[in-house]
Amino acid sequence: MSRLAVLKTYKLYIGGKFPRSESGRVYEVRSASGEFVANAAQASRKDARDAVVAARAAVSGWSKATGYNRGQVLYRIAELLEGRRAQFVDEIVTGEGVTAEVAAGQVDEAIDRWIWYAGWADKYVQVAGNANAVSGPFFNISVPEATGVVAVVAPQDSSLLGFVSAVAPALVAGNTVVVIAAEKLPLAAISLSEVLATSDVPGGVVNVLTGSPAEIVPWLASHADVNALDLVGAGSLDWVSLQIAAAETLKRVLPPENGPDAALPSLERITAFTETKTVWHTKSML
Repeated sequence: MSRLAVLKTYKLYIGGKFPRSESGRVYEVRSASGEFVANAAQASRKDARDAVVAARAAVSGWSKATGYNRGQVLYRIAELLEGRRAQFVDEIVTGEGVTAEVAAGQVDEAIDRWIWYAGWADKYVQVAGNANAVSGPFFNISVPEATGVVAVVAPQDSSLLGFVSAVAPALVAGNTVVVIAAEKLPLAAISLSEVLATSDVPGGVVNVLTGSPAEIVPWLASHADVNALDLVGAGSLDWVSLQIAAAETLKRVLPPENGPDAALPSLERITAFTETKTVWHTKSML
């Protein structure tokens, strides 16, 4: 006996919840062969603003957590992703049109990347910080700290691995993120949001928008409560104008990256969204 297909409308992920777009808009997500797969929410300016509010509210708690604790939370994401591995393989096969073997390799690499970044959470400060040589009876120590709210345009040609590669390093340092998923390949990103919602990640630490980056990212670039902008997946947009808009509110900006080496795991991607605090302290004369 045949059954009716249960078609799904994928929603946004904001503040730990799954709201529809306030505009009520959706767009069709199609497979690599052009077949209808699902509807996804088409985020608006208001949705972007709501996501920034949620991210800002979560900064204090997430950035003040110990590096060890953040590492454990990120590792838990990898554990849950491993448990839903088959689902993500199917979504990548459907969206990207690759073989199951290639898709499985991408999922495995995404899991490994979460683990790699989780391992840096309680170590990057020792590498990126330092004790400075000064003349006088003082200690002078520089320590990296979270920038704050980071807006991210995820790579548009990768449904899962590119998303993970862009989001994970910002989280390591204690930043919260508002990320625009790949417009044509959003399903794995929203499924990952379901993983985040059932993990130990506090609501608001990661906020996922789907829809048109060309429509959404200009509002994030000019938003005064966004501290940094990662344009890794914005190569097809007018990213120079986005950088100009970001400069008006003194945002730190990472430019677009292209090709197979885009967003490869590195310590530099962690420290890109940190600010260095330098502390002076007198030495005891006893």
